[in-house]
Amino acid sequence: MADHSTGVRMIGLLGPDGVRVEDADHAYRGTDTDIAGALRDMVMTRRLDAEGTALQRQGQLGLWPPTLGQEAVGVGTMHAMKPSDMCFPTYREHGAALMRGVDPVDIMSLFRGVDMGGWDPIATRFNRYAIVIGSQPLHAVGWAMGLQLEGLTGNGKADDGAVLAFFGDGASAQGDVNEALVWAASYKAPVVFIVTNNQWAISVPTTRQTVVPLARRGEGFGIPGVRVDGNDVLAVQAVTEAALARARHGGGPQLIEMFTYRMGAHTTSDDPTKYRSRAEEDRWRAKDPIERVRTYLMRAGAIDEAWLDALQVEVDDFAADLRARTLALDPPDFADWFDQVYAEQTDELAEQQQAYRTYAASFDDEEVRR
Repeated sequence: MADHSTGVRMIGLLGPDGVRVEDADHAYRGTDTDIAGALRDMVMTRRLDAEGTALQRQGQLGLWPPTLGQEAVGVGTMHAMKPSDMCFPTYREHGAALMRGVDPVDIMSLFRGVDMGGWDPIATRFNRYAIVIGSQPLHAVGWAMGLQLEGLTGNGKADDGAVLAFFGDGASAQGDVNEALVWAASYKAPVVFIVTNNQWAISVPTTRQTVVPLARRGEGFGIPGVRVDGNDVLAVQAVTEAALARARHGGGPQLIEMFTYRMGAHTTSDDPTKYRSRAEEDRWRAKDPIERVRTYLMRAGAIDEAWLDALQVEVDDFAADLRARTLALDPPDFADWFDQVYAEQTDELAEQQQAYRTYAASFDDEEVRR
């Protein structure tokens, strides 16, 4: 097993104890008010995740991929983005989706089987969830090359765009991801790759997946890489901001390894007790991304118990509204999905659609027909 800490510096600006630290190359330039905003967003993300898990356990969702413990990655990266930037997520970027204005019910509708993800990727500048492992980095590079071809980046203007592409430690072994790195480097595309290393690709540890740290994975393609404490929202934002700015100014792609931990299961169909220890989970629980920010802000006097109480009311109202609207989602008419395969219906699909409608109509129960 390779020692993944060898030769790779971890960038951090806020320790697990809630104490700010300095980094020679990166600095968080926000205020304590901004940090309080990040805390709110992480707490909201965690509540969304808890509601998703609960709804799945109640039989209201078919599946749910938890993001417990990874809230700083989604929130910090999105706080670093501009409206002109585009994001290509995996299926676990619930916090990032919230930050880009995606209605959380549209996330629930995907895992409830109502649709394929109902939000508008152009309006939100946040693409649909990628369920196929590792498919989205190629799409991200394509978008970034499109920005170059359209003259929408590298102009030194405030509305220059760049692209953020998420993928996990397991996906780093996929061919599509490596092809994306080739294209990004060859064309100096304005794309930042976020490798969320949560230590486990389902039941396979990162140390089994790669013999070098993931932060160095881009070197062979000519792409610089850094490792960030992915449980430190300040460091996540600061490093992502710098990488995106570099990309917008023509500096080319960069790879950022977010060193974090998936506290929950891979999905609700997984049982992590089968492959990892409680002691390991306890070590990472002490590095919780929310608690370190809360500790810092309370110590600094930037928030108090009244602020936290108001936040609790806000997240409770958010959760109640989310549950009510999720349960009110109408089941889909599967016949309509034949119309969503191509922009224009084909004769073959039209025949299949009619055959399905005939089959569904043969049942007396309306719920079965649907």
